[in-house]
Amino acid sequence: MPNPRLTGLGGGLFCGAVMFVLGCLDDLLLGGSPTVYGVLFLPVCVLTAVWVRKGDLVTAPVVVPIAFAVGLLPVADSSGGVLGSLMGLVTALATQAGWLYGGTLIAGLIATVRKAALMRRQTVRRRSDQPR
Repeated sequence: MPNPRLTGLGGGLFCGAVMFVLGCLDDLLLGGSPTVYGVLFLPVCVLTAVWVRKGDLVTAPVVVPIAFAVGLLPVADSSGGVLGSLMGLVTALATQAGWLYGGTLIAGLIATVRKAALMRRQTVRRRSDQPR
């Protein structure tokens, strides 16, 4: 399995691009099923949180909700011009909030566990470097 290390911006671009492509595929193949889109959102959140660099861990739970909204554009009902599209997006965000919160929680938990492990390793390393 690949093990890339994305910057905060790279993680946001990765997550946003993947979610937009998945949203387009969902709309094309399934007619815009919000449930399928939500299920596909969860593994993207996991990958984003796992692949982001150690120094940019705080960005993972920030970029995933933005990517969810970006990818929801093709899935949301878009009848009635710009205002109709905006209303469809707001409605889809409101009705699919469970997936949004769940994915954000997953990314936040993974980032927190990774940060705690990093801090523990640094503490152990500092203690072992001290003279006795």
